[in-house]
Amino acid sequence: MNRIEATFKKLKKEGKKAHISFLTAGDPSIDQTFELVQALIEGGSDIVEIGVPYSDPLADGPVIQAASTRALAGGVTVEQVFELAARCRVATDIPLLFLMYANTLMVYGVEKFIARCAKVGIDGLIIPDIPYEERESVLPYMKKYGVEMIPLVAPTSKDRVPFITSECNGFVYCVSSLGVTGRTSEFANDIEDYIRDVKSQTSLPVAIGFGITDYEDVKRLESIADGVIVGSAIVKEIERSDGDAATLKAFVNKLFFG
Repeated sequence: MNRIEATFKKLKKEGKKAHISFLTAGDPSIDQTFELVQALIEGGSDIVEIGVPYSDPLADGPVIQAASTRALAGGVTVEQVFELAARCRVATDIPLLFLMYANTLMVYGVEKFIARCAKVGIDGLIIPDIPYEERESVLPYMKKYGVEMIPLVAPTSKDRVPFITSECNGFVYCVSSLGVTGRTSEFANDIEDYIRDVKSQTSLPVAIGFGITDYEDVKRLESIADGVIVGSAIVKEIERSDGDAATLKAFVNKLFFG
């Protein structure tokens, strides 16, 4: 059983929902990112997504785009992100994911990248822009090295859940609002029906993200999903506090637990 599956099973047994946090590697710096990952965990995160900086992150809103820009301007490389992940894996046993774009994978080399993920202890990849055809060429390597592909489902694609989630594991990443990440906390009016519909079509846990900004959002979505994902609000707080780990720990704890 992989770490992602084990985490969701453990939380379900305890009557809890998964708290999934995102931050961008290298913002403000690689060393600070390591400390910030520890702060996220100490603040109550069950799973951490590490964003691999990319110059044209289409699915990201202005907050995360700006974080990527800052990280790249600071000279962050994919190699440094792998080294960061390896350090994080030594320090924690919770699931660690990369959120990245397909071009990074293709340029680095698909098998080489996935093998490196397995070596440093990355449990899964979230790739918002990977076409289904390219995904099919990537999945065999992910299975070979034991790295999970985390599928994304949007309100417009909820009727294609079995197709989208085929051969994937871990959990289903549900987009809760149309548009890019962090843009709005005005979720679709029929959010409950949307999540119920997705859950009826898959045996995987369903986590929901995009636009979650406060405890009220978290509490509402925990009542209908297996996990909640917070990204832009965390990245914004990291920028506001200049990457202060203690401040982030308190922020995340309040966000998840009120």
